[in-house]
Amino acid sequence: MRWKTLYPRQRTSFFPMNNLKTVVVISRDVVLTSIVDRLLKDSYMVVDFSNIQSSLDYIYASIPDLIIIDIAAGDAFAITLLNEMKSDPIFGRLPVLAIFEDQFVIPKWEHLLVDDYVRRSSLEADILLRVDLCIHRAERIMEVNPLTRLPGNIAIIKQIQRRLDNKEVFALAYADLDYFKPYNDRYGFSRGDEALKMLGRLILNTVKGKQPHGSFVGHIGGDDFIFMMDVELIEDTAGEIIDNFNKIIPTFYDPEDRARGFIESVDREGNKKTFPLIGISIGIAHNRLRKFSHYGEIAEVASEMKKYAKCAGGGCFKMDKRHHEFVN
Repeated sequence: MRWKTLYPRQRTSFFPMNNLKTVVVISRDVVLTSIVDRLLKDSYMVVDFSNIQSSLDYIYASIPDLIIIDIAAGDAFAITLLNEMKSDPIFGRLPVLAIFEDQFVIPKWEHLLVDDYVRRSSLEADILLRVDLCIHRAERIMEVNPLTRLPGNIAIIKQIQRRLDNKEVFALAYADLDYFKPYNDRYGFSRGDEALKMLGRLILNTVKGKQPHGSFVGHIGGDDFIFMMDVELIEDTAGEIIDNFNKIIPTFYDPEDRARGFIESVDREGNKKTFPLIGISIGIAHNRLRKFSHYGEIAEVASEMKKYAKCAGGGCFKMDKRHHEFVN
């Protein structure tokens, strides 16, 4: 799948700043798009694209709450891209509502990965109800972090264990922020949440840019994130995440703190101290040299490497390269 695309008919800001849920509408039909926009505008933030390929960067970066796609007969390319996206372990969680012409013959559902549909003649009567239902259904059955909308703990555990059970060779990275608590104490949880959302987008963009297929990003909670990908790609990816994070994070500070390069806050004992700007430490484990049978084993090694990175001063990654053979 090609992720670097254009934005021909985007009508909102790239990252919505209000609390409305976001619906992406994909259609070449301007009349249909205007109808959907009019019916949804009071309840949702609507972002329009003329085709699925041009929407992928936005979907990839912002993870909307729902995709509405106008599927025309014979549009095999759109169906292929849609199915590829829905087959991804991260984006497969996005609910998709299809709009069909009245005469459109619906194929077998395994060949078209949508979650619901509405006929064009029923748009006026049904579209808002269908959208509400799709989003509420997804919220009931999906386990995602509410802040970043990345897969949460249950999905992370399932992904790790599935790869181990299938004897896949992969690397698991555990990312954690340095000096995040003093930042929260100094600036408040709202600004801390914005920093976490930025980090989630940064990790997702970098991982998917390096490995579009077969990779996975999850948000454990707080400032803890994980990502999984091929072993040979993991170190370059971790380094790129750290470099880009270090370039972006100063913009989250007030000018005077940014100029000084540190903030004044309190430590966990309540003592007033100075703290550096937030950094990121990453620990990496993989099963190329060591055998793991349980998700907890490889996760523990990644956590150990993350602690090693922090002890080394933070703002770096450490990868486990030890050999260990288990005796059956």
